[in-house]
Amino acid sequence: MRTQVAIIGAGPSGLLLGQLLHKYGIDAVIVERKDPDYVLSRIRAGVLEQGMVDLLDEAGVSARLHQEALVHGGFEIAFAGQRHPIDLRGATGGKSVTVYGQTEVTRDLMEARSAAGLTTIYDAADVSLHDFEGAHPKVRYVKDGTTREIVCDFIAGCDGFHGISRQSVPASAVQSFERVYPFGWLGLLSDTPPVSPELIYVNHDRGFALCSMRSMHRSRYYVQCPLTDDVADWSDDRFWDELKSRLDPETAGKLVTGPSIEKSIAPLRSFVAEPMRFGRLFLAGDAAHIVPPTGAKGLNLAASDVYYLSRAMREYYAEKSEAGIDAYSASALRRVWKAERFSWWMTSQLHRFPDSDAFSQRIQTAELDYLVNSKAAITSLAENYVGLPY
Repeated sequence: MRTQVAIIGAGPSGLLLGQLLHKYGIDAVIVERKDPDYVLSRIRAGVLEQGMVDLLDEAGVSARLHQEALVHGGFEIAFAGQRHPIDLRGATGGKSVTVYGQTEVTRDLMEARSAAGLTTIYDAADVSLHDFEGAHPKVRYVKDGTTREIVCDFIAGCDGFHGISRQSVPASAVQSFERVYPFGWLGLLSDTPPVSPELIYVNHDRGFALCSMRSMHRSRYYVQCPLTDDVADWSDDRFWDELKSRLDPETAGKLVTGPSIEKSIAPLRSFVAEPMRFGRLFLAGDAAHIVPPTGAKGLNLAASDVYYLSRAMREYYAEKSEAGIDAYSASALRRVWKAERFSWWMTSQLHRFPDSDAFSQRIQTAELDYLVNSKAAITSLAENYVGLPY
């Protein structure tokens, strides 16, 4: 098979890149090792920056988003038993974020790709990348017991942290930066109305908590927990009781509980691989970087990578210029590291660390108290939360 761009991974970053390239008249084939149902079963975050919404508009896949999504002009930070509003619109000149689940973004992109008759190869086993340092990269995979090959101009590695794309690069060519956090997030999804119309981030002596939602009828809640915990030991009742203990009394009194649809423990890490380009192989999204979910930047960073990469490829084919692809890694990494900083900062301020002493906890409280009472600090927080410009 011959194509211009082979995209590895049919998650949101791979699908969004494929859709944008289609709009630009660039042929792309997506190779995915799992089946569509598995891809859609992955429960992920859903706070979208305006930049990502704009990309979904450009890709022509945002109709349902604009009908069903929730637009949030702020959120709350709770500490010392009190909630404090953060006015995103007021601090950023009217900017907001959009709450729309990553699963729904993926579904919209999959349906658009199918409707356009574009090629996605699911259940591709033993995927391997070859010759990406030369002019004619190749992707090999096994489908229905037969080994097949795609010859292409470029490979876009959008296959996540554990995918084959980054693993295909010689270790000596990659520099990795990582911080693993000593706790996880226990998340529960339930068909219950959210406790608040906007997200609540909670700093508490018992640990971090987050009240969020997917819609006005489906809620997503999190509590910080040790990595050694087993999700099987967390009954729904135990989860709800722990969450209530970390909320202020008014919020705890309003909380509507119900049976969980999904429950899982997610570890937290910060990770960046540099560079993000290796010859004609480009990494995007989780294949190149991971952020803790505290700042809601993971999916949005993948979108910004796709922004830079899609435009670089459009420039290459339309203008015969390699300037964009040559600048891709540096352009993407500048934004990546700013988001890494922001996510690390929010994680540091809102969680209880195992080695935290009384001094550290007082400093944390002082930092949060300064934040909610400083126009400059709120503006800095809001600018990062709604998304820095591409």
